[in-house]
Amino acid sequence: MTSLLTDPDRSRTREVTFDVTLRDGTVQRVDGADAYEPERSMTTFFRTDGRPTVDCWSVRMASFRTDEILAIRRLEGVEVGAEPALRIV
Repeated sequence: MTSLLTDPDRSRTREVTFDVTLRDGTVQRVDGADAYEPERSMTTFFRTDGRPTVDCWSVRMASFRTDEILAIRRLEGVEVGAEPALRIV
């Protein structure tokens, strides 16, 4: 598993992305993370640089209160900086 995907024409680099839907209906996008795991009351997203597990070399990208998360959606091939497509009203 790698966190970066490249277009065949190599014009754009794309990353693995997570959309996190929170209880208040907002969707937070976490670009560059390729794994997540619960850490006590928080759920933390990590960049593992292709390693199969979260370890001491993994970089913490974002954390959210676990009880505020309704859904986590993993997206591959999303352009870096693109807006989340899913909105809850």
